[in-house]
Amino acid sequence: MAFLKNIANSGASDKELVLGYQQRGDLALLSSLYQRYMDLVYGVCLQYLKDPEPAKDAVMQIFEELVIKLKKHEVDNFKSWLYTLAKNHCLMQLRSQKNKKTVSISPELMQNPDDWHLNGELQKEAAFQKLEQCLQTLPGEQEQTVRLFYLQQKCYNEIAAETGFDWKKVRSHLQNGRRNLKICMEKNN
Repeated sequence: MAFLKNIANSGASDKELVLGYQQRGDLALLSSLYQRYMDLVYGVCLQYLKDPEPAKDAVMQIFEELVIKLKKHEVDNFKSWLYTLAKNHCLMQLRSQKNKKTVSISPELMQNPDDWHLNGELQKEAAFQKLEQCLQTLPGEQEQTVRLFYLQQKCYNEIAAETGFDWKKVRSHLQNGRRNLKICMEKNN
């Protein structure tokens, strides 16, 4: 990558570097390991984010995540685990951008009385209450999975590790949970 200079890679295998970092917390080992795959991470980020500058930022943010997450996870194949970490990071960024909507407001609306704004807040609160009620109607596994994914922003692998569900079960519970939430919310409107 042009924006990052590679340093000399040690002759150690990925697994040896991962174990060395996990045991000693030596950032030089992690850095050496990460440098091997920065081009891969940048490519993944560029593929999802479609813009070089945010992709470069994501490469650095993923390294910061890696410092913390690699100590907590048992990693057999670092390259594929890193690919998944990068993909999830980018998807979370895209998801957070999708939730940031901008709307132009005419000046006339800004002159409305304060209770107009209060009314909007009350409507939001009512929607959140309906959502919470609908969440409680979901079967336990679906509710738990939906809460972990959307409210605590955990990835499939983290949810599987925390709940003990198989990865495919996590995906299934999320899909069914979303569908059931949508049906419940539409029914309550």
